[in-house]
Amino acid sequence: MERTRDVLANWPFPPDGGWTADDLDLLPLDGPNGELDLFKRVELIDGALILTSPQRRFHDRVIRRLANLLEQQAPDSAAVATQMDIKIAERQRPCPDILVIDAAIDDNSATSYPPEAVHLAVEVISPESQHRDRRVKPRIYAEAGIKHFWLVEEEAGQAVIRAYVLDKVTNFYAAEETRHGKLVAQSPFPIEVDFTDLMR
Repeated sequence: MERTRDVLANWPFPPDGGWTADDLDLLPLDGPNGELDLFKRVELIDGALILTSPQRRFHDRVIRRLANLLEQQAPDSAAVATQMDIKIAERQRPCPDILVIDAAIDDNSATSYPPEAVHLAVEVISPESQHRDRRVKPRIYAEAGIKHFWLVEEEAGQAVIRAYVLDKVTNFYAAEETRHGKLVAQSPFPIEVDFTDLMR
């Protein structure tokens, strides 16, 4: 049976009961007053809709090139996705910049993935997302049990990757390493990233 909930009936107010993860599949691309691509990239964080602003070239370049490098090195059991949602809970549906997921659930019709199928979530920091990427999203990903989390940011014109692994005792991320120039990791699979490849 098709859902008939009109999530934009009282825009800009949330629908009855507040926004849910399933509501994001019902949003049109354009806004209620014809704003082009208003909902092209929207996340649900702690029950609030987050509309992202236009991204800098650094953000675009790093996402595309890092995703390509991960895809080249991933085993057959893993797949790489960019800017796809993780449906964590009714009020949590974040959209990481890059995901490494189980290849078995990689479906062309998917609009989101369950957290148990996610091995790595990557956020590329932009000025408007700093607080969410550094403080809010790590908490959400850790609570969902996502084992690996990377933060990528620009320092002096170069990419820096901070790799974190989930600590099973504290249920939060512990810094695994911060890398300038090159990252060599063994999990979630053997990965080698030369940062000059990200900035070319």
